[in-house]
Amino acid sequence: MTVIAVVGPTAAGKSALSLALAEKLDGEVVNADSMQLYRGLDIGTAKLSVAERRGIPHHVLDIWPVTEPASVAEYQRLARAAIDDILARGKVPLLVGGSGLYVRAVLEEFDFPGTDADLRLSLEAELALVGAVALHERLRAADPEAAARILPTNGRRIVRALEVITLTGQPFKAALPSSPVPFYPSVQIGVDVSGPVLDSRVAARVESMWSAGLVAETSSLVSVGLRSGRTASRALGYQQVLAFLDGVCSEAQAAEETIRATRRFVRRQRTWFRRDPRITWLDGADPDLATAALRAVHADRPGAP
Repeated sequence: MTVIAVVGPTAAGKSALSLALAEKLDGEVVNADSMQLYRGLDIGTAKLSVAERRGIPHHVLDIWPVTEPASVAEYQRLARAAIDDILARGKVPLLVGGSGLYVRAVLEEFDFPGTDADLRLSLEAELALVGAVALHERLRAADPEAAARILPTNGRRIVRALEVITLTGQPFKAALPSSPVPFYPSVQIGVDVSGPVLDSRVAARVESMWSAGLVAETSSLVSVGLRSGRTASRALGYQQVLAFLDGVCSEAQAAEETIRATRRFVRRQRTWFRRDPRITWLDGADPDLATAALRAVHADRPGAP
């Protein structure tokens, strides 16, 4: 049986489409949003509430505390276990989210370079001492291509790239699989809308998050260790609210910066997904989006319900 992936940038309409497809295809959703893995990161990640899921099972959500560093390898294990269980029960798994590496890690033969605890601790100590920008310069000297793909402020990814380069003796990209080999048969549906529409949707989403209580949610997460979470504390919205709570900026400035940062993130998502020719792209503003998606599924899965 086939895995159906619903991918694309933030606010394009993936969640609504996944619910429609799950209802039509007797499917269940497997999360592929890296920040929805964290318990308590609800409002800022637009995580569907139980009621909003319309009785459709959702898997690989709320699995980590906010203090846990992200692990794509661990996510891969959990997501594949969920997909295998769904398939064994005769249901259709829908892999849904905008985290491109997580989607690829599930759908393809994808073995991750190992890790070394002592080396990782050394690099993290260096990061704390000199800062992400200085460590990014070290990465630029070792692997200019990797440095060009990683933001100078993303200390976690800089550390991981340097760790892989040191352990393998290869550029960061060379240590990762380049020619995709499918792990599951899949149909990949991309959902996107025009730039101006998506910009408007992002702004509306951030305003809605603020109205829904993002500041209060962030404050409550501080008490369970959000500030010490290397991954969760950098999540869009939460990072900006933490800056507001620390007095670095006003609340209005935090909201505006969340909009700007989300729009930058959307551009990176588009770049990642658009280079994959296997994705069938659909217009997220199409009132008949679900019908178009079903046509795409039928085209790749003859006899699908």
